[in-house]
Amino acid sequence: MEDIVVKIDTEYIKLDSLLKHAGLVDSGGVAKEIIQGGEVFVNGEICLQRGRKIRANDKVEIGDYLIEVEGE
Repeated sequence: MEDIVVKIDTEYIKLDSLLKHAGLVDSGGVAKEIIQGGEVFVNGEICLQRGRKIRANDKVEIGDYLIEVEGE
């Protein structure tokens, strides 16, 4: 599994925006399809909400990638 670290300087980032920011999807439409298809896990649980608020210390898994979110 490949780790990706994303640093945020806000309270949270929405899940679909995080996937775009991490470079794992090209558009919000692709992010929506992947999320609603049950392919994304947030902190070990399937997440079907593209607007889910992802905060520092959350972990998002998609395929062979693990995104670790860090705050300032």
